[in-house]
Amino acid sequence: MRPLKIVTAITALTLATAAFAPAPAATFVPAIAVAAPESILRPVTACTDLARGFALPGAATHVTVATVVAATGTDPEYCGVQGYVEPAVRFELRLPTRTYAGRYLQYGCGGFCGLVNPPAFADCGLHHGGDVAVAATDDGHIGKTPAVVDDGSWGAHDQAARNDLEFRAPHVVSRASKAIIQAFYGAPPRKSYFSGCSDGGREGLQLAQRYPADFDGIDAGAPANSWSPLLGVYQTWLARANTATDGSPILTAAKLPALHNAVLAACDHLDGLADGQLDDPRACHFDPAALTCPDGDSPACLTPDQVAATRRLYSPPTDAYGTLLYPGGQLPGSELSWAGWIIATPETGGFAFARNLADNYLRYLGYPIGAPAATVDTFAFTQAEFDRLTRVGVRYNAMSPDLSAFHRRGGKLLLWHGWADEAIPPAGTLDYYQRLTHGRPQDWARLFMVPSLYHCGGGTTLTEFDPLRELVAWVERGTTPTRVTATGRDAAGTVTRTRPVFAYPQRAVYDGTGSIDDAANFRPAPPSSPVRDVVHWAGEKLYDLPGPVAP
Repeated sequence: MRPLKIVTAITALTLATAAFAPAPAATFVPAIAVAAPESILRPVTACTDLARGFALPGAATHVTVATVVAATGTDPEYCGVQGYVEPAVRFELRLPTRTYAGRYLQYGCGGFCGLVNPPAFADCGLHHGGDVAVAATDDGHIGKTPAVVDDGSWGAHDQAARNDLEFRAPHVVSRASKAIIQAFYGAPPRKSYFSGCSDGGREGLQLAQRYPADFDGIDAGAPANSWSPLLGVYQTWLARANTATDGSPILTAAKLPALHNAVLAACDHLDGLADGQLDDPRACHFDPAALTCPDGDSPACLTPDQVAATRRLYSPPTDAYGTLLYPGGQLPGSELSWAGWIIATPETGGFAFARNLADNYLRYLGYPIGAPAATVDTFAFTQAEFDRLTRVGVRYNAMSPDLSAFHRRGGKLLLWHGWADEAIPPAGTLDYYQRLTHGRPQDWARLFMVPSLYHCGGGTTLTEFDPLRELVAWVERGTTPTRVTATGRDAAGTVTRTRPVFAYPQRAVYDGTGSIDDAANFRPAPPSSPVRDVVHWAGEKLYDLPGPVAP
């Protein structure tokens, strides 16, 4: 995932920890009081006794493995539980035996999922850490090629597996985990959290919208919440925008450094500080024609065809009448992340992830089973084809701005997105957030926009963003988050920059003293222009279309 964009893309779709994936499973130390010994919950039953069935209505659960795993230098001793919710939603749940303080944390999945990513313990300050029970799921199917990217072919014939990926798996796993926690500790979780990025972010929003009682706090990064337009339309646009008639890429990875450097030269100073990052790329109106090769071709310039392809990538897809078929396009400053995602590279096996995701979605998952399907090369950028994706798309989408039930029961939603995200343009999250909050600050929903961050992780100057600590403090202490510190690391893992990210639409401004790589030297400031983030596009009707709900 870090530090290079190619590694980000590979990690994203292989290990489900970045692109269309859960938030990075780094440990966190919430800003809450360290649990007192009397608050620790001890098991009331033996770990091995959990290997049985749990008769949950609509979510019959079977534990196939339950065994105690010894403590290590980083993890506590825990009861390792593996099982499935009928028909085939596999999950893994880790239950601390000596350090559990009543919290449950469930991670989102990634891509089309298809594997259970072992859940990492979160550290709340106890001796071994791991005072949280943690779980993850495969979303109801086993991927055909998890070492590369699940091709989705199982979806061509298996509606039950589709249901689980579309909307059911995260909910039923939360029910199963809480039932097992009740059996093991004699009490349900005191507080429950969900953390995911990309598809995991979609799952988080879907849980808040359709299952508002499941979680007290939800951390949703770069949410793929407009799933059918994102995969069926936008990823197809990325693939087609940079493909020549002979199938070769027009813009090559070798041209990206020069393009990115030209963007920085033109726009880095616009936020008041020349620091190698664009704090709000929307202020940058860079024209790639400035890099047109004067004669011939070289890595330092763009051919006319490459200029045209770059302009297409910066633009949202449209139909023949100019109607937007997706809320946004690639933003200036994201160019280095295009290698691997948009442009095939040797490091990614000679294919681009955008094309693979789009083609597999269109072939196997985007239309009703048995209906005629499109491919990346046959898809038509029309309103009619956009609408044809909607019948199935509403099952995946998590676009409803009505979170009133989640709000009423005290739920907290923390959204975040990288400004240099190559997989999901930030415009969609900004649009959703303004529709959700009506442009007014809320005490239960916050958005954080991270400069230079790629899709869920990696980047040029800032490479990590983990707001789980602030979410826990918000839920348990009522401390509304106003800032989260983002971190930049080099290839060796050394911290090279910290920078505060203030709750949107506030921005970070250098106070004029000390290092620009130290978060302590920045203060919040209001936006430089009025916030107008609602986008009028072909998918506006999708905000009002409800999806199905599992029991």
